[in-house]
Order: sequence, then C-alpha cells, then structure tokens
Amino acid sequence: MSAVSVYHMCVRASRGLLRLRQGARGSTAPAVLDVVRTLSSDTSSSSATGGLAQAILQERLQQQQKSQGQLPPEGDDSGDKKNEQGEDKKQKENTAYAKKVVLRLAGIMGLGSTVGIVYIFGSNSVDEQGNKIPDEFDNDVPVIQQLRRTFKYFKDYRQMIIEPTSPKLLPDPLREPYYQPPYTLVLELTDVLLHPEWSLATGWRFKKRPGIDYLFQQLAPLYEIVIFTSETGMTAFPLIDSIDPQGFVMYRLFRDATHYMEGHHVKDVSCLNRDSSKVIVVDCKREAFGLQPFNGLALRKWDGNSEDRTLYDLAAFLKTIAISGVEDVRSVLENYAHEEDPIEAFKRRQAQLAEEEEQRLSELVQQKKQGFSLGTIAGRFWSRKQQ
Repeated sequence: MSAVSVYHMCVRASRGLLRLRQGARGSTAPAVLDVVRTLSSDTSSSSATGGLAQAILQERLQQQQKSQGQLPPEGDDSGDKKNEQGEDKKQKENTAYAKKVVLRLAGIMGLGSTVGIVYIFGSNSVDEQGNKIPDEFDNDVPVIQQLRRTFKYFKDYRQMIIEPTSPKLLPDPLREPYYQPPYTLVLELTDVLLHPEWSLATGWRFKKRPGIDYLFQQLAPLYEIVIFTSETGMTAFPLIDSIDPQGFVMYRLFRDATHYMEGHHVKDVSCLNRDSSKVIVVDCKREAFGLQPFNGLALRKWDGNSEDRTLYDLAAFLKTIAISGVEDVRSVLENYAHEEDPIEAFKRRQAQLAEEEEQRLSELVQQKKQGFSLGTIAGRFWSRKQQ
C-alpha cells in the first residue's frame, strides 16, 4: 500500500471524526455514515487498515450514543429492553401524577361542597319579609352557629324519614249521623293488590290482581278501607285511582307515614287513631306489622298469575270475622300468625268445620229418626194397653 493512499485514508478519517464531533448536539447518524462510507470507499487498497478504522469509529459511536441517551444500533436487545423499561416507568409516573391531581381536585370540590352546605343550611331562617328569625344558636360564635344549625337540620330530616309524619295518621272516627264501619282494614298496594312488571319496550307497568273489585264491594259496609303502602305518594296515588274508581278506599297513607326500622318500612297501628282491637293489616311482609304482629295477616306475594283467587278467599275470611262480631281481631289473627299461607289455612279450617257441622247434623237426624221410631212403638203399645 502506497504512502499516498494511506495519507488520503487518514485525511478522510480525520474529516469524518471532525464531522462526528460537530454533530454531537444534533443527530450523529449522518456523520457516522459519512465516516463509514469514507472508510469503505477504499477497501480495495487495504482491508486490514480499513477494518481497524471502522471498529474504532463504531466504538466511538457507541460511546457517543451512551453519553446522549440515544438508541443503540439495530440488533441490540438490551437497549430495547431499557427503552421499554423507561417508557413503563414514565407511564407509571404519569398515572401516579394524574391520580394525585384527581384526588386533589376531589378534595377541593368536597371541601367547597361542605362549605356551601354549611353556609346554606346553617343560616338563619327568614320570614315572609326576609327578616332573620332568631333561634337558640344566635349567641354562639358565627362558625359554631352555622355548624350547629346544619347538624340540627340533618338530624330533623333523618328523624322525619324514620318517624311517621304525625302521631295521628287518620282523622277521628265519624260520628252520627255519619256511618263509621266497626272495623278498619289496612291494605298494602305492591304485591298484594298490584304486581309491578318491567320490560324494555314499556318500562314499569302494574298489573291488577283478580278480585280487587269484589273485595272492595264485599267489605266496604263492614270495614273502613285504608291503603297504607311503602311506596311514595307520587307513585301510589294514580295507581289507587285506577283500581278504585268508585271510591271505596276512604284514606291513603304512603311511605312518609311509616317507621323506618332495620331497613324496613313498618306500619305502626298505634298511630292510626283507631282501636287496635278492630284493626287488620294485610301485607306480604311480616316486617311491615312487626310492632303489632297479631294485628297483621301476611299473604304470599302475588307473582302476576291471572288465575289467582286469593282476594276472593280473603274477602270471605274478613267477612266472617266482621259478621261474627269479633271483639278483638287479634285473638283470631294470632291463630294464623305462624302460618306460611294464612288464607289456605283458613280454607282448610273452614272445610274441617263444614265437615264437622255436616257430621253433627247427620247425627241429629239419626237421633230424631231413632226417637221417632221409639215413640211410635211406645204409642202403639200404650194404645193396645188401654184397649
């Protein structure tokens, strides 16, 4: 290899290195390519010297990439893994930062909402002219006033949900010349008189149970009919209008008239302003009359079957109680308190009583026949004796 060719090779290599240093702040790939091309353009002169120079340049390129955090050459899996780990770490950091921002925003919004609630519900009530109404908290520090009024407001609201709206849910019984039925019948609406059904096409619908009209017509002269439901008034009022167009239902009570106890809406008979010995509560949940268990009759939930006859049998049962003039209905309902289906139990007992009555009548007839036959024989014997 001639000295001239070696000289030219060294010059080109030095130029390539100079370009590599100048392109350190930008992209190093073009400078490296120029150096490689420069060295590879004269491979015919000396392959050994060119290979050594190329190895030196590749080593310098790797060092430059490490110092600048650039990707390694193709085929280096360790660099790809490091890059993926860096991206995962960055993503986790971004997620953690986003969570912190959301939590801070939620805390700020919660604090703002709390302050707004305390300001709104903790202020003095005003009269029609806009003047503040004094209360027992006026002598406290302003902040304490706001907090105590807010606490009292929510306490009263909770009490309103738990307790009935009034200790006397029904008006006083009617006096002469008006007619007051001797007994009071309290009926639940949902799953006793109506069955709620939902479909995607129609939404919520309520199916009328067979025998409602018959029940009202048979019991209206004997019972003061009251609908007492755990539904809200907005939902139940139009439903009652639809099932009672003739106005047999005398009074309507809704969810706000119940006690809320252990997750159940309980109907307190003592708040009805009626004699408890003459009140019958019909529901499909025993918890509904849990305060007075012997005033209630727990029917099975109606599943919407159009062949159901329960209300017809219920009318017969209640009519029997009223016609019999029972002084205390609790003495009767106590016998059905533990029955899974009290109406079926009533029908069984009625059938048994009818069978016993039929047997008694047959025995009386038989005794009369025997007495008649003995009397006939005695009469004949007496007449012969006189002759």
